[in-house]
Amino acid sequence: MKKGGLGKKLRKLHSANAWISLFLAVSGILLYIPPMRALLGEGRVWVKQLHIAVGLVSLAVVILYLPSILKHLRQLSGRRAQQGNLVVVLVLLAGWIGSGIILWRYRSFPPAWNNTALLVHDLLTWFGIPYALYHSFTRSRWLIKAGRDDARNETAPPNKPLKVMDLGSYEPSTGRVFRHISRRSFIKVGVGAIMAAAAVPPFTRWLTSVVGDSNLPSLQEAESMSAGFLKLTPLPDSLPPKGGGAKGNFRIYTVTDIPKFDPNNWTFTVDGLVNRPFQWNWTEVLAFPRQVQISDFHCVTGWSVNSCTWEGIPLNQLLEQVGVKDGVKLVKFYSADGEYTDNITIEQTWMEDVMIVLLLDGKPIPREMGGPVRLVVPQMYAYKSVKWLNRIELIDTDHIGYWEKRGYAKDAWIWVPPM
Repeated sequence: MKKGGLGKKLRKLHSANAWISLFLAVSGILLYIPPMRALLGEGRVWVKQLHIAVGLVSLAVVILYLPSILKHLRQLSGRRAQQGNLVVVLVLLAGWIGSGIILWRYRSFPPAWNNTALLVHDLLTWFGIPYALYHSFTRSRWLIKAGRDDARNETAPPNKPLKVMDLGSYEPSTGRVFRHISRRSFIKVGVGAIMAAAAVPPFTRWLTSVVGDSNLPSLQEAESMSAGFLKLTPLPDSLPPKGGGAKGNFRIYTVTDIPKFDPNNWTFTVDGLVNRPFQWNWTEVLAFPRQVQISDFHCVTGWSVNSCTWEGIPLNQLLEQVGVKDGVKLVKFYSADGEYTDNITIEQTWMEDVMIVLLLDGKPIPREMGGPVRLVVPQMYAYKSVKWLNRIELIDTDHIGYWEKRGYAKDAWIWVPPM
């Protein structure tokens, strides 16, 4: 391939990669910010699908570039800064694409892989977006022109006064301007410092949240409803936590405002195709025998919290209490927010670890996490574990849950290793 042909091809690939990276950055930020889940609603699923599709296009761009990589490196021989930039970009793209494929095909990989992929994807994004912005700015036409002007002005006529913008000193005997730092370098350093000042604090908070201890203690400390207020006395296996305490950090997602809770007028209903429907108050819920179990909590977005010590009412025991009528297909769960619902099949309700939980690691479920009562279905992704649970209905018809209506899989089983 002729040099001109290679250059033209590289410019096209560079331009395509720039636009793709811009879209991925914007859509990734929209998917990352928790409040956007509620604002986007069904649109969030479309944004996610577009993010995945454009990510696959970026893979195609990389594949088109690979045959030219050696020629490109030879073309950049002696230009270490540009070689370094190329290496950084390729590492970012490889990491983003590899981790993105795992997160896209999350059910084909074990939760530990998804958790690692999410960490890598986020980490590269924290570095990659500021780097791309800085690179775009420093390679802008006007800044390159300023650098060329600096180079042309290295030799100045003896009678030319030194401008303040020259950031240097003038030697009359030789007519040379000795610059301490060029305008272009000064601007690059200044922009880099501003971007670092803006990005480092939130990055530090993010890094602390993912590599530090579980954020559950801080969530529970901020909880306004104490165990005393709720009249909740944990079982011996809950406090201290039988599993040693949750390992990992919860990311708090909500699609509505957190519903209010007053134990004096709150109710919990089980109805539908049952022999003995009931509507309990808070005191009656507390009177039902509880158990303690240890299980992991997996979110469909990739993160996990392991060894959670849950305390609550096994769903199968509650269904035995009310008596299930013939013909029941699904068990439908309602959130007190009036918006969110989901379901599992009647056969799935007999799994021993499906639980209506009141405590996590010996303390009340934080309101942000669905307290005072939420469902936990450990063998399925967390969108099945309805928060602020206040009603269970047994039905003989089909039902599509909140996120299933918006594109999520109705079958929410977590990865199962192939036979």
